Amino acid sequence: MSSQLKDMFDPARYRSLATELSALSPAFNSTAFLDHALTGLASRELMDRMRRTSTGVALALPLPYREQLDVLRALAPRIGHNFIGIFLSDFVAQHGLDDVPASLDALHFFTRFGSAEFAIRPFIQRDPPGTLAVLQSCAASEDEHVRRLASEGSRPRLPWGARLQALVADPSPTLPILTALRADDSLYVRKSVANHLNDISKDHPDVALALVSTWDLTHPHTAWIVRHALRTLIKRGHPRALALLGAGSAPKLDAAFTATPKRIQLGDTITLTATLTSTARRPQSLLIDYVVHYARASGKASEKVFKWTQLDLAPGATVTLTKRQTIRDFSTRRHHAGRHRIELQINGRRLAETAFTLSVP
Repeated sequence: MSSQLKDMFDPARYRSLATELSALSPAFNSTAFLDHALTGLASRELMDRMRRTSTGVALALPLPYREQLDVLRALAPRIGHNFIGIFLSDFVAQHGLDDVPASLDALHFFTRFGSAEFAIRPFIQRDPPGTLAVLQSCAASEDEHVRRLASEGSRPRLPWGARLQALVADPSPTLPILTALRADDSLYVRKSVANHLNDISKDHPDVALALVSTWDLTHPHTAWIVRHALRTLIKRGHPRALALLGAGSAPKLDAAFTATPKRIQLGDTITLTATLTSTARRPQSLLIDYVVHYARASGKASEKVFKWTQLDLAPGATVTLTKRQTIRDFSTRRHHAGRHRIELQINGRRLAETAFTLSVP
């Protein structure tokens, strides 16, 4: 993914940016920009290329900061790709910390053309109350990109972004922002709110649960946010989280669980089949996950919980579920040969078990 994205910052893109900036300002030095941006480009990864773009603009546009912002504001609608536009906000983060009013106003504008979620974080670190007050106002914007910035920019554990340690320790300052966005019409915004709450739940589950307990869970947008926000707690079988989603009771059912084939090579796909028969007298709400116990080189297993599905099961009813998973290496997970157990987890309880044996070349 990042490899594909980094290729967007290629020589053709830099030449296009140089042409646009030259047309917008006679002060822009196209040669200096291209020399800076293209030097060592092949060895640079995604975020380094993005940073090289913003530092190249600063080098090649020798104007006062606010005049530089005027040029970049004019450039923003011409870029044509939201991910490329992230360098506009990065320019602000790198060069605008000493002019906060102009910088925050610029981020409010630039986030429409490439998210300012990373760039806002140095301002939060320098002045948490002041910057969060600005983000609170962003939560009321008519623009979904600006509303999303309010949540995504203040996430305690934003991937690829600087961790906001003060908010990891005490997330309470961002709770009003999340509450303001709890029923947002935009899925783009709702995903951010859910991820922000999931961040909080990892360090302060009681805070996250207390907050969503005050929300109207009959609203479909709010219910969607809460269901996704509590995913880590659900995987852990947290009783209060399960209860909030209507799955707090121990399931009453017979469960058969199999994995086929029983022996596979790395790169093969296994099929999981779960057959559930209700033994309850009333309908049951079931949150169904499965837990893979990965064999490790040390001989000990490490487990990972995967989401499967959520359903209601009538008294005496039977349902058969299937799930396919390809067993292949990722940058974050390397597989080892051996027996891999898989458990069926329903409403936080582990009810059945199967296994497969993996061979690795």
